[in-house]
Amino acid sequence: GQVAQGARGASVGEQTREILSTIDRLLAQAGTDKSKLLSANIWLADIATFDEMNQVWDAWVTPSHPPARATVQAQLAHPDYKVEIMVTAARD
Repeated sequence: GQVAQGARGASVGEQTREILSTIDRLLAQAGTDKSKLLSANIWLADIATFDEMNQVWDAWVTPSHPPARATVQAQLAHPDYKVEIMVTAARD
């Protein structure tokens, strides 16, 4: 899973944006992109921040190819982390 290293302690929206940017970069390095996502797991330190995270997610995800997704509340590795995201993608 990916957490926001640069936006550590920032809002859920800012952390989500940073994580998704990192995921874009990692997917490109692997020879794929977000249009080929198969699944996503999202952990939130506080499920009450779901809407804030989801607005950023919805703006990022490919509308015609949304992955299966699970979003749950969990205690993350450090209190500054509010979001963790893990994705699985196909490659051509």
